[in-house]
Amino acid sequence: MARKKNFRGKQKTFGARDDSNAQKNWSELVRDNEQWGLYYKKLNIIPEDQWEEFKKACQAPLPLTFRVTGSRNHAQEVLQLFKERHLPNLTDVEFEGEKIKSPMELPWYPNHLAWQLDVPKTVIRKHEQFAKTQRFLVVETAVGNISRQEAVSMIPPILLEVESNHTVLDMCAAPGSKTAQLIEALHTNEDEPTGIVVANDADARRSHMLVHQLKRLNSANLMVVNHDAQFFPRIALHENTTDSNDFLKFDRILCDVPCSGDGTMRKNVNVWRDWTSQGGLGLHNIQLNILNRGLHLLKPKGRLVYSTCSMNPIENEAVIAAALRKWGSKIRVINCDEKLPGLVRSKGIDSWPVFNRDMEIRQKGDQGVSNTWFPPSEEEKSQFNLQNCIRVYPHQQNTGAFFITVIEKLEEFDVVPPKSEEPALKKVKRSTEEELEKKEKLPRDANEEPFVFIDPEHATLKNCWKFYGIDDKFDKRTCLVRNATGEPTRVIYTVSPFLRDIVQANGDILKIIYSGVKLFVSQRSDIECAWRIQSEALPIMKHHMNSDRVVPANMPLLKHLLMESFPSFDDISAKKLDDEYVSRMDKLSSGCCFIEIEREGEDKESLFLPVWKGNKCMNLMVCKEDAHELLYRLFGVETKSSDNPKAKAQAERLAKINAEKAAAAKAEKSTSDN
Repeated sequence: MARKKNFRGKQKTFGARDDSNAQKNWSELVRDNEQWGLYYKKLNIIPEDQWEEFKKACQAPLPLTFRVTGSRNHAQEVLQLFKERHLPNLTDVEFEGEKIKSPMELPWYPNHLAWQLDVPKTVIRKHEQFAKTQRFLVVETAVGNISRQEAVSMIPPILLEVESNHTVLDMCAAPGSKTAQLIEALHTNEDEPTGIVVANDADARRSHMLVHQLKRLNSANLMVVNHDAQFFPRIALHENTTDSNDFLKFDRILCDVPCSGDGTMRKNVNVWRDWTSQGGLGLHNIQLNILNRGLHLLKPKGRLVYSTCSMNPIENEAVIAAALRKWGSKIRVINCDEKLPGLVRSKGIDSWPVFNRDMEIRQKGDQGVSNTWFPPSEEEKSQFNLQNCIRVYPHQQNTGAFFITVIEKLEEFDVVPPKSEEPALKKVKRSTEEELEKKEKLPRDANEEPFVFIDPEHATLKNCWKFYGIDDKFDKRTCLVRNATGEPTRVIYTVSPFLRDIVQANGDILKIIYSGVKLFVSQRSDIECAWRIQSEALPIMKHHMNSDRVVPANMPLLKHLLMESFPSFDDISAKKLDDEYVSRMDKLSSGCCFIEIEREGEDKESLFLPVWKGNKCMNLMVCKEDAHELLYRLFGVETKSSDNPKAKAQAERLAKINAEKAAAAKAEKSTSDN
C-alpha cells in the first residue's frame, strides 16, 4: 500500500485548529491534478469514451465496504444476522425524497461474506435504520466478527489461496487488513492449524501498530517482525544450523509493496495534490527488490501475489517484466481469468511510454534512466504474458484502483550462501538520546522484552496443567514470557509449535515485535491456582481441558450473566435459571471457571466463556464490547456505546438494598419511638 512521508510540525491537541478557516480550506481541496490527467491520457490505459466516467469515479468518495470474518459457522451466523435484522430495512428506502441504494453483496467475494453500502454519511447519521446498522457494524468490528476494508484490498489475499498447513509471509503488512485475511484463511476450518503467518513491515512504529490490528484474531500462528523487505533475512528452521538448505521457504508470499498510491485518491485526497510522474520512477527499484527477495524466499510450486494501489505501469507491469527477464522460465504469471467470477477487471498491458518528472518522453540509454522502466520487446511479450496481470479501475464497480499479479515459482533458484545473501545485521550500541527518540516513536504499550520459553515442568505451569486438566495433546513446550528473567510473573503466552522452533532458532536474526496469545494471567495468590486462562486463548484451550471447572449452562443463565455483574448463587437459584449449574459450581474452589453452552441447530456455534467463581457469587469475564455483541446476536437486545448493562444492574441492586436498609431503619426508629 502507499506510504506517505511524515513531517514534524507544530504540536496540536486533538481537534485543535490553526484558525477558524481550517475546516473551510479542507473542504475546498481540489480533487484534480493536471499532470495526473495528462499522464494517464497519454498512457491510454482508459478508453477515451470511458475517461469522464473514470475521472468522476476517482473524484467521488468510496462506499462503505465490509467483510464478515471468523470460522465458517460463526461467520454464517453473523451474516444471517445482517440479512435478517438489517438488510430488509435498508432496501427500497427513501430519504428526503430520494431513493437510497440498497446494500449490495460483492459478487466475487467467496461465500457471500462481503458487502457494500453506498450511502452518504449524512444518511447514516440521520436515518434511524442506517444508524442501527452502523452501530451493528461498530460492535461486530470491535469484537473481530466484521472487518471494514476497501473492496479491492480484499482481492490479493483471496488469490493467494492460503490453506491451513501453509507457511505465509506478508512482506509489507501494515496496516494489516490483508494480513488479517491471511490469518483467517489459515484458521478457516481449524482452531489449531499447522501453518504460520509472518507479518513484516519496515517501519518500527507501523510494525507495532500491526499488533493492534491483528491481536484481536487470537492466533498463536502469527509472528510480527520489523525488517526492510528488500533484505528480509532467511529464517533458520533449527538452532545453530550450518546447512544452507535448512532455512524456511514459504508456500505463499504477499508483496503488497510501497507505491505512489493514486489508486487510493478516493479516500486519500492528498494524493491529488502530491502526485507526480516522478513518484513511480523513484519507487520502481525498491518494488523490484522486494519482489525479487520474495521470489528467493518462495518454495518451488509456491505462489506469490504482487500488488499495488497504483495504476502506473512503471510500478506494475514494468516490475513484473523485470522479474520475468531475470528469472526466465523459473517463474510464470498465472492466468486468473476464471478466478473471482463477477469481478470486473482489465488485463495487464505490455506497452507504455516512459516520462520523466517534466512529462518528457525518455528512451532506453538516456542518462539517468533505468532499462527496467521500459516495456518488453516483441519477443518478450509473447513469453511474459503480462495480459495475465489484473487491473481494477474505480469506475468499473465503484471501488479504488488496484493492480494484482499472481506468480508461480516453477523451480528453485541458485542457493546463495547465507553470509553473502544480505547485509549483516549488526547490533549498534545506541546513545541514551537515540534510545529515547526511538521509544518516543513507538506506541506507549510497545513491548520490546525478549521471548523466553519456560520449561513445561516449571512449578507454575505444572500447577496450571493440573488445575485446568490440560491434556497431553497440547504441546506444553510452547509457553513463553516476555521478560529478561524468564520467570512467569504477570503473563504467560503460547505460540504454535512451529513458531516456537522459529523463535528459538532466530532470536538474534529476526527483529520480532509480537508473537503468541496470552494463555495465563496472574490473579489472586490466595486461591488454589494463582493464574487464570485468558479469553483469547480459549479457541485453542477449549479442546484440551478435561476438568470439572468446565460447567455446562443454559441460555437464560447466560443472558442473566451478561446483564448483571457478580450475581449471587442464591439469586440465581431463586430465579430458577439453572439449578444443575449452581449445584456443580458450588462444589468448586474459587477461581477461573468456564461455562459451555450447546446451542440448538447444527449450524449454531457452541459457546465457551470464562467466569470467575467466588465463595457466594460469580461473574462472566467478558469485556463490554463482547457483552454488547452477545446480547444482540443471541438475544436481540440492542445497546448504545455508553450502555453498561452489568453496571446498571449493579447500581439498581445497590439502590434496592439501600432502600430496604433505609426502610428497615425507619421502621426500627418508629418502633423505638412508640
